[in-house]
Amino acid sequence: MNIFSAADFADHEQVVFASDDASGLKAIIAIHNTHLGPALGGVRMQPYPSEADALRDVLRLSRGMTYKAATLNVQLGGGKAVVIADPHSEKTPELLHALGVAIDRLNERYICGEDIGTNPNDMREIRTTTRCVSCLYEKDGGYGDPAPLTALGVFSAMRAGIAKAFGTEDFSGKRVAVQGAGNVGLNLCRLLHEAGAEIHLADVHEDNLKKARAEFKFETVAPDAIYDVDADIFAPCAIGAILNDTTIPRLKAKVIAGAANNQLDTPGHADMLAKNGITYLPDYVANGGGLISCAAEWYRTDFSLVPDKVRGIFDTCIDILESAERDSVTTSIAADRIAEARFTA
Repeated sequence: MNIFSAADFADHEQVVFASDDASGLKAIIAIHNTHLGPALGGVRMQPYPSEADALRDVLRLSRGMTYKAATLNVQLGGGKAVVIADPHSEKTPELLHALGVAIDRLNERYICGEDIGTNPNDMREIRTTTRCVSCLYEKDGGYGDPAPLTALGVFSAMRAGIAKAFGTEDFSGKRVAVQGAGNVGLNLCRLLHEAGAEIHLADVHEDNLKKARAEFKFETVAPDAIYDVDADIFAPCAIGAILNDTTIPRLKAKVIAGAANNQLDTPGHADMLAKNGITYLPDYVANGGGLISCAAEWYRTDFSLVPDKVRGIFDTCIDILESAERDSVTTSIAADRIAEARFTA
């Protein structure tokens, strides 16, 4: 891998490789941009096939965090950490403490949070060796699980989407195909149910569907059949790269807004969605509620103000939709331009 010629490496301020023989830590911390504030991004722990795969992931994700923070007008930059380890068998307090030491050496340029393979309990362990931690439980001095606020942000983005596509913000009778009933997906379903939407839900884990059934009625859909549902709105809340050459032609929905990261398989699929008459709310904007929560936790903002700031994702999405229409570009390009105007200023 020719690192410095790789497109993903462009414009990163700092990339640190951290290791600790005693704990087995192998991690990469990427700081993409700190023009608006310290770089905030989650710690992703998974057994990557190779170190090159881990590097590509952390570079791509840290860049995305810069754009997310700037678009949402949060005074933070973009960063990310990846730990090459199996979170089910190799995660130990000692490894997390060693990661905290590596983070602390960056002198508050990077603030960590939870991501795939980590949770608020892990953040508590990391905090024993650095103060640069967010996404803590309330009992540990944090603002609690950010998933409900992430879901609120997605719901707010959906409101903007249906206002554009259907001329109304009313969810009554709207059919929503939700892909993924994890923590964020389930919270989103609650909001949709309360708003009167008809939910079609798919998840590869039966336990997640059982939790949903305990609260409200919905139509169960096989995981692969979720793309074929005759829905008004499609909400990807599971894995990334699911909007591609194969799935987009199958979609009936007129609006896409979800919590999953990196939903587009390639940037060109934003054009494909636009040509198919589908209003796409860029994922890094729609799922920004968690970031807003973590930023408030870091800056010790009054938490009672946070839900309204998350609901402001509606206004951000309206701005993106209007800019895209005015400039005859995709919503992805419109969102990127808003972000770049802020973090390059």
